[in-house]
Amino acid sequence: MKNRRFTGVFTFALFTLLLGSCTNNLERQSATPENNVTTEEVADNTNQLLGKTVTIRSKPIQKLSASTFTISDQQFFGSEPILVVNATGKPFTFPADPNTLIQATGQVSKFVVADIEREYKLDLDPNLYKDYENKPAIIAQSLAQAPKPGEITTDPQQYYGKRLAVTGEVENITNGNSFTLDEDKLFGGQDLLVLYQNPQPKVTENEKVAVTGVLRQFVVADLERDYNLTWNLDLKRQLEAEYSNKPVLIADEVYPSAIPQ
Repeated sequence: MKNRRFTGVFTFALFTLLLGSCTNNLERQSATPENNVTTEEVADNTNQLLGKTVTIRSKPIQKLSASTFTISDQQFFGSEPILVVNATGKPFTFPADPNTLIQATGQVSKFVVADIEREYKLDLDPNLYKDYENKPAIIAQSLAQAPKPGEITTDPQQYYGKRLAVTGEVENITNGNSFTLDEDKLFGGQDLLVLYQNPQPKVTENEKVAVTGVLRQFVVADLERDYNLTWNLDLKRQLEAEYSNKPVLIADEVYPSAIPQ
């Protein structure tokens, strides 16, 4: 009887442990931005999206202030611009190139100047927002310029030191810490090297992924000083020989891309 009781307790404990492990995996997976929407969807389905956290990737239209700007999906005829409020607590550099996309993640809200000022401690000029009052807005907790890999490698100077959100096709997986991103539709640009500080989630050749991180120039001494890289000596020498002084995206997150390219 004791053995049977012990076996039952052991089985229950093992089941609980496995269930907890599965739950943790699900929680980690759900952290990836799979809730991508367009500006058109935000404008047309505001009530359904209110209070929900979404990721939107769109063209910049107009910078209204240091904390606000508008974006729009110009491929949709008559698409209404959506106001984005920078609630990250950090300055955001508006793209110099109007064709460079912006990726914003945040809650969908109806814009009310007084409420936004009070909640996020922003000083906004009400006269600038008459056309946006009570209209849909994204209260962004994460912002990044979102150029294509080939655009970055063709002209990296404008992106160095900036936080980027880049989508592309995985190529040249070196080990658990590096691979390149290829963008099929852009001719002339070179592949973009991605270097992950810790062993990354497993990626496969030709998989379309989204990568967030900071663009740096590949200078070994600088990278080793600023990041806790786990590369071995052979990998370091290999990458330095091929990418010295070229752009490298130091990634903090890699996840399957839910955004068509």
